[in-house]
Amino acid sequence: MVRIDPEFVAATLPDDEKYEGTEVDANVLQALPSGITIKWSSTRGASFRAILSKLDTILEDGQEKSYFMKVYTLAAVVPGNVPKAVAYGVCASDPNRAFFLAEFRDMTDELPDIMDLVSIVAKIHQQPSLNEKFGFNVMTFSGKHASDNTWCDTWEEFFTRAMRDTMEAKLAIHGPDEELQELSEKILTKVIPRLIRPMETEGRRIEPVLLHGDLWHGNVSIDNETKEPVLYDPCCFYGHNDYDFGMWRASRCRMNRAHVQAYFKLAKITEPSEDQDDRQALYAMQRMRELSKEEMRRLVAKYGGGYEGYLASKEVSPLEASTKM
Repeated sequence: MVRIDPEFVAATLPDDEKYEGTEVDANVLQALPSGITIKWSSTRGASFRAILSKLDTILEDGQEKSYFMKVYTLAAVVPGNVPKAVAYGVCASDPNRAFFLAEFRDMTDELPDIMDLVSIVAKIHQQPSLNEKFGFNVMTFSGKHASDNTWCDTWEEFFTRAMRDTMEAKLAIHGPDEELQELSEKILTKVIPRLIRPMETEGRRIEPVLLHGDLWHGNVSIDNETKEPVLYDPCCFYGHNDYDFGMWRASRCRMNRAHVQAYFKLAKITEPSEDQDDRQALYAMQRMRELSKEEMRRLVAKYGGGYEGYLASKEVSPLEASTKM
């Protein structure tokens, strides 16, 4: 039985965004094949801060074809498991609004088989960063949150920046909170170095790989025609593969530890393997943008000694650890 967090609120389509008819934004129409006729355009629902629409069209040769207004960047890696991107741009009717256009996929409300899903995720994670850095070549958005994807040489640098942005945003919303401020600083200066730096020292390194970036059950389904899993709405960048599982710790998420365990039948756990679960807790904190004081207190209490405490427990000096890279 899946437990849904009582505070979870599903996205709904605002009344003023509902539309059915044959009118389509001029720039969207320009992005479609020449000679196309709009048979019907209708809004189908909403994800968080996004309007979802289906376009039913007739091509110049008389063939009927449907489109869905979204853009996806994973099609080159798993072409059968993501909707193919068509175009994107700024709406002519309102320059403050942008459109995303992709092929329409008729999907079920079900989750794929666990092994089918994690096999696709593992395949995505096999795509390395060509410059061996962490980040992405463009800024991406997770909902309304812009992601700073400036390239970094280490995962610790990239993730620390992302976590700091999350904490600053959260504090700005909730106002002054002395305990949260103190916990946030310790997460940044003690917990992150303790949990991430050991993966990048003592002869170890993290290979930056392509991530979906927003992998939760709301972005996963099954194609009604092909019966294949479909992943959509990504927020891609190159990072540590475990990051994609951060949201799976949430009680409201229908992917869970069983999915993580299945994934690690296909991929190795990054060493030190004993830190894996707490690394997931750290990623969940940033990915879900929920700064749980209880979880922060737990991590700070456990890893308050920072990376220095880790080295002391192994009787290794910082210089020795860094020279073993």
